[in-house]
Amino acid sequence: MPGVAGRSGRRPKPTAQKALAGNPGKRKLNKDEPDFALVTNVDPPEWLCEHATRVWQMLVPELLKAKVLALTDLHNVEAFCTAYGNWRMAQESVRNHGIVVAGATGGPVKNPALTAANEAMRQMVTFGSMLGLDPASRTRIIGGNKQKTTNPFAGLLSDL
Repeated sequence: MPGVAGRSGRRPKPTAQKALAGNPGKRKLNKDEPDFALVTNVDPPEWLCEHATRVWQMLVPELLKAKVLALTDLHNVEAFCTAYGNWRMAQESVRNHGIVVAGATGGPVKNPALTAANEAMRQMVTFGSMLGLDPASRTRIIGGNKQKTTNPFAGLLSDL
């Protein structure tokens, strides 16, 4: 994380991703990296609002199908879904009351729901990136169902 002592710079790639790329840096790979159990099925928490539950039901099956959801990632899914629910509620408030509302003195002020929506959107971007929900972060995710590509011409050399 930029700005945090001891954590500046680029985030490290997972060992599996380095190995899959052929270890381009030729540095020693971490063989002791934790390997957390993948989740196979999980229901949304009861405390999620209706919007958050709906996005959970759309998102989690996709993450399970890609085999990228570990038990240790569930809090990120909960945070993403909660942020989505908050964003939807804030957007509904803006739709119902408008962008400008009456302030304490009666004058026009920016609807506070716009600030709440913006904060929720930032949280969705952060947690969505951790889960590989945007195109840029999706390319960095290594799922358990990826097939190794084989060269169809490799067998020709062994026949010679």
